[in-house]
Amino acid sequence: MPFERELRVARDLAWRAGEVALRFQREGFEAEDKPDASPVTEADRECERVFVEGLAAAFPDDGLLGEEGARKESLSGRRWIIDPIDGTRDFMRLNRLWSSLIALEVDGEVKAGLATFPALEFQYWASAGQGAWRYGDAAVTRMSCSRVDDVSRAVLCYNQFNHVLDRPHPERVLPFAARFWAVRCLGGALDAMFVASGSAEMWIEPSAKPWDLAALSLIAKEAGCRYFDYTGVDTIYGGNAVICTPAMEPAAREFLGI
Repeated sequence: MPFERELRVARDLAWRAGEVALRFQREGFEAEDKPDASPVTEADRECERVFVEGLAAAFPDDGLLGEEGARKESLSGRRWIIDPIDGTRDFMRLNRLWSSLIALEVDGEVKAGLATFPALEFQYWASAGQGAWRYGDAAVTRMSCSRVDDVSRAVLCYNQFNHVLDRPHPERVLPFAARFWAVRCLGGALDAMFVASGSAEMWIEPSAKPWDLAALSLIAKEAGCRYFDYTGVDTIYGGNAVICTPAMEPAAREFLGI
């Protein structure tokens, strides 16, 4: 399987980083605000160190891009994109919704991705052309997206409701959400994995960085989902994203006006 070794290394590092993060949750940690007002903790930085050191040892010529400052130029045409704790607010509130995200970009395209939820003991991963997979409840299963084809029976996950008035087309959000069977918001990564695994049909993320989207985009596409930004382009660099089932794509594009 392509990228089998890369995923094996990433999966191991993710569980190791998860153990570090869980230890911080048990023993306590300090937090501060970054310039963009998002929080960061000692655990974020220590988990990123676990990924950086492990990847540098296994793949010394690969580049690095981490949320907490890791930067390394690539000598191989490959770059690892790391979010050591995605959902730091959830982590700080001691709930289980946070995750670690790591993806491998090759010549500008994401080819492998991994989302790990240490407190839930779930892990989701994919490599290009090889499907999307989930470990949970001591079993590995292949994922596929939902076949629900009626918006009135579909589940919408919409992130960052607290900033809806600051995002594009706020007047459309509530009428659009009202068309769905249910609306959920679990912070981002878990919502996206709900869509990839068939528990929801659409995830809308109004504001995100490449490290938030790289792994999730590939896992979702390998599960049969559609992925695009607010302009309709398949990119992790657009600053926002939609993951949806093929049946929900027309509704998503109508909502975005694309």
